Amino acid sequence: MATLDLEPNSYSDAMSIALNALAPRARSRAELITHLKKRGIDEATADAVLDSLELQGLVNDLEFAKAWIESRQRQKKLSKRVISQELRVKGVSADIIDETISEVDEDAEYQMAYQLAERKYRSCSHLDPDVIYRRVHSVLARKGFDHSLTNRILREMGSM
Repeated sequence: MATLDLEPNSYSDAMSIALNALAPRARSRAELITHLKKRGIDEATADAVLDSLELQGLVNDLEFAKAWIESRQRQKKLSKRVISQELRVKGVSADIIDETISEVDEDAEYQMAYQLAERKYRSCSHLDPDVIYRRVHSVLARKGFDHSLTNRILREMGSM
């Protein structure tokens, strides 16, 4: 391993900052780089710390993306499209996003959207059909489901 000219306190401070940032939740490498730079850590030290954390398995963008997708679908019922955008904002590479998003089952996403629509339908079923349509459509749109899936679900629900 090459010896880097890093100040010992700078490296240990950067390591502490990174570990504290990882305590509440996993983060992407890009998020950590940004966080370290905001805290005044130079890029070489930040890279050295993150390389060390990657070797220890504490920073892994692929695992981060998989966990993020699972969490966002389970808790927020978000579509693949919205989750992809979130991962891009978090600095995850396009290759990793494509790989992890492709693992999401189309049928599972349909079921999630249908259950979400069904729940909304039940809460407003006493209203005018046009209002029901708008409310169910808007909840699916806010969660990022595309128009074809939304229209398919609304057609299927119309036969209820």
